[in-house]
Amino acid sequence: MKEQLKQMEKEALHLIESAKDSAALESARLKFLGKKGELTSILRGMGALSAEERPVAGQIANEVRAAIENAIASRFENIEALMLEAKLKHEKIDVTMPGTPVKIGTKHPLNIVLDEIREIFLGLGFSVAEGPEVEYDYYNFEALNIPKYHPARDTQDTFYVSDNIVLRTQTSPMQIRTMENTKPPIRVIAPGRVYRSDAVDATHSPLFHQIEGIVVDKNVTMGDLKGILELFAKKLYGDDTVVRFRPHHFPFTEPSAEMDVMCFMCHGKGCRLCKGEGFIEILGCGMIHPNVLRVCNIDPEEYSGFAFGMGLERLVMRRYKIDDMRMFYENDVRFLSQF
Repeated sequence: MKEQLKQMEKEALHLIESAKDSAALESARLKFLGKKGELTSILRGMGALSAEERPVAGQIANEVRAAIENAIASRFENIEALMLEAKLKHEKIDVTMPGTPVKIGTKHPLNIVLDEIREIFLGLGFSVAEGPEVEYDYYNFEALNIPKYHPARDTQDTFYVSDNIVLRTQTSPMQIRTMENTKPPIRVIAPGRVYRSDAVDATHSPLFHQIEGIVVDKNVTMGDLKGILELFAKKLYGDDTVVRFRPHHFPFTEPSAEMDVMCFMCHGKGCRLCKGEGFIEILGCGMIHPNVLRVCNIDPEEYSGFAFGMGLERLVMRRYKIDDMRMFYENDVRFLSQF
């Protein structure tokens, strides 16, 4: 048995030394030290030895096991070092080479103009408010003087989450939320995403952005509304901007109007973009209806106010002479990189 153990040790050390990777090393370990390995097989024959021979054979077996285990550990360290060296050679980096160019993003044109609008109104003493896009029917319609089954709802057909919850069709619900929680004087704009069941074309989308604004104080008039909106348009588009106000109807304002700016494509002559009108409607406005003030516990005999809501996309189209609002949502880098 002594000769068998020494011969096995010699074979094991040779196989371990010649192992090229950790997988070959593990195979050698199992061959000699595994449960079904050669050392186990030899030790099973110890039962045939005499009582005097067994301790000697056991001692030799332990020495052989220790020698094989030490050889495996040593070879494993060598293999790890060789693998690390090969990896470093393969993955070495030339720090003198120029780096990969990093593409710097730019602001989206909608955000550029929205920031300008914020600054204009902040300069006029307004503050900025934000509210939920998933809104209660009460705030989106009923509190704005649009009760259930009112025909005005048909023109703002929206996406209903339930009978009482909708995706907001306008940021006007912030008008109610603000007046419920703030005492006059009030000057607030509320920008955000809104949703309507509109067909997609050059000037319409089921998702767009709106900026609602309200002013509530004593002795506020339609003249104040007209003056602020004309000033806003000239600040945004330039002093030569031409605007017009047309009578309109909104359930939550009385009197009501729409404000247009002269079409930048045809300069008032009429074209595809303005549908032959020569002007493009950019916002609706009017004096806040007394019923809306009463819902918010504001006495319409003491206070008056005006409200306006504008579509951000149309403002940006006029600002940059873009003739199709779908370009804002297509994420074409060639278009966006121009800004």
